[in-house]
Amino acid sequence: MNKVKQSVTYAFGAFGHDAFYAALTTYFITFITSQLFEDSDGKQINGWMIGFITTMIVVIRIVEIFFDPLIGALIDNTQTRWGKFKPWIMGGAIISSITLIMIFSNFFGLTESNPDLYLILFAVVFIIADFSYSALDVAFWGLLPSLSLKSSDRTHIGTIARFGSTLGSTGTAIVLVPINVWVSRWLTGSTDNTQTRAGWLGFAIFISALSLIGALLTCWGTQEGKSPIRKNVRKTSFKDIFRILGRNDQLMWLAASYFLFALGFAVTNSMIVYYFRYVLGKPGEYSMVGVVEAILGIIAVLMFPTLQRLITRKWVYVSSIGVMVIGYVLYNFSGDSVPMALVSTALLYVAQPLVFLATLMTISDCVEYGQLRSGARNESVTLTVRPLLDKLGGAFSNGIVGIAAIGAGMTGSATAADITATGVLHFKVFMLYIPMVFVIVAAVLFAVKITLTERRHAEIVKELAAKFD
Repeated sequence: MNKVKQSVTYAFGAFGHDAFYAALTTYFITFITSQLFEDSDGKQINGWMIGFITTMIVVIRIVEIFFDPLIGALIDNTQTRWGKFKPWIMGGAIISSITLIMIFSNFFGLTESNPDLYLILFAVVFIIADFSYSALDVAFWGLLPSLSLKSSDRTHIGTIARFGSTLGSTGTAIVLVPINVWVSRWLTGSTDNTQTRAGWLGFAIFISALSLIGALLTCWGTQEGKSPIRKNVRKTSFKDIFRILGRNDQLMWLAASYFLFALGFAVTNSMIVYYFRYVLGKPGEYSMVGVVEAILGIIAVLMFPTLQRLITRKWVYVSSIGVMVIGYVLYNFSGDSVPMALVSTALLYVAQPLVFLATLMTISDCVEYGQLRSGARNESVTLTVRPLLDKLGGAFSNGIVGIAAIGAGMTGSATAADITATGVLHFKVFMLYIPMVFVIVAAVLFAVKITLTERRHAEIVKELAAKFD
């Protein structure tokens, strides 16, 4: 398989994949709290439903913790002419794209005409959307360690893929407002920069199309590698899943560290749009956040291979979180300054791709580490851990953001002028102070407990090759 073709098509898949994830986690909660439950006059209705839905999302994603490893086991046990990953990537992309469009609607006015029926339908559709995306997510990132056994090759492919995913997530922030406003003007006849429910629906359709196209390109352009080591696979029974994960101590410590990081970042990332709208009073400037994130995210991704060679993965992870902490401190003093807020945001966003890549590469290497310890290879089950933690962090962040937004008065048609000093302080506790503690603890755990270095992984591959060749 042509390595360039494989890397590029995998990157296109990551582009659509992360655009979808941003829409489902970061911006869906904004849609719920700001415009889903407005009546025809633009006034907020059924405010209790905001809390109900955010709680429902958290509960669903907590339950999902126990199902993601099952999905990984199903993928590991899959045997088709297209391999074990592609059927799940394509099927998950189709179903999740359709259901994303549905949850970004009010089900033909049911939020006003029949709220109880709306909540029932929403629960059903959201569960389908979340679980189909889980299948896509686990299969997509589970494909990475099957493409090569070398850490250097994985770093190359993973870096290019992260380049694509960074463009996907940051591009979503850039196009969110323009697409929303354009569709709103087209469908509702508005002449200003008003964002409407119709605009949000148009945004969801656009993101769903990107996700579907990316999945198609990935399935077309990638090919699972073949080696004696990859043949050391036995059927994974459901009762063995958590035993397999539990015996991989490096995977478990990494999971604890990355969960705290993912939760802290997801909370802050979801609340930046609120900061620009309700604290700075300049929602239109939020598009600049996407520009900053895109530029610095790309730079960070391109720097990763060099940084890994110079200071190793472990210290890329730890030092990146150090940069984030500086960003949190500066954010606290940004006040009503848009440039200061953008600088603070930049420090958060330049660090996040580096932490993600260090985590992804370490989890990929945990496949061989776990194989050496358990005697059998479990690619998808192992790779379920990272997306599971991202989704779990996103779920808790949705609940935290909902609590913070309601407590600070940042809902419905409220403006920056309506938010009190107490409300701003309440908001900052959730946006800055609590997440900063989470990421600091994450850095300490990684520095102290992770011993699976690049050198150690190369030694493990040699041991496995000698055994199975």
